[in-house]
Amino acid sequence: MCLGGGNPAVYSMNVITIDNLHFRWQDQPRDLLHIPHFSLAKGEKAFLKGPSGSGKSSLLSLLTGISEPQSGEITLLGTQVTGMKPAQRDHFRADNLGYIFQMFNLLPYLSVVDNVLLPCRFSRQRRQSIQGDIADEAKRLLDALHLPTSCLTRPVTQLSIGQQQRVAAARALIGKPPLLIADEPTSALDHDNREAFIELLMHECDNAETSLLFVSHDHTLERLFDRSVDLTQLNQAVQEAV
Repeated sequence: MCLGGGNPAVYSMNVITIDNLHFRWQDQPRDLLHIPHFSLAKGEKAFLKGPSGSGKSSLLSLLTGISEPQSGEITLLGTQVTGMKPAQRDHFRADNLGYIFQMFNLLPYLSVVDNVLLPCRFSRQRRQSIQGDIADEAKRLLDALHLPTSCLTRPVTQLSIGQQQRVAAARALIGKPPLLIADEPTSALDHDNREAFIELLMHECDNAETSLLFVSHDHTLERLFDRSVDLTQLNQAVQEAV
């Protein structure tokens, strides 16, 4: 099902391709995930939904290279990441993936701007993609995401949930990563603020030519995206377990 204003005809390549993926935790007798095929096109913004226990967190762990499947292939940006050594996966993730955590995972001992700049400390590629001063780019992103200037000098622990969310989004976007994964980033916001935040996030993704995989349980947000993907239908392990 295609939702929103996206046009799949303009997508020239896939940023994510999954083929015949099988994954289970060590102590499990059955697969938690069996995904015959999934792809996310360049420039696409997809909404991934599914109830608790459907495998959303495990899938994100596989896409980010934290976990490895028992079999199958995951290709990101034309590079097969299955079979990479852990250090190679870490380097690839730092260069190419932005990630907005559900609980934001901001570091309380760093300033707002230094929290945003963290990916540039770990990735030369993302740092070099910024023309000019990287701190100025951090402030530009924060302003584009409507974080008040007065917040820049506050400890992140003194920011509201909505303000922390904007800092986490700016951190994920800095350095124009080609793929952004957002894991339930709006769960603490009311509906109006969720929609406003997503619209700002999508605008910045368009500016950076960043593809977006957005995970949420809030079905009312589906219409904002190019495509909606139901993990309970995509994941054949759900049917196989019945």
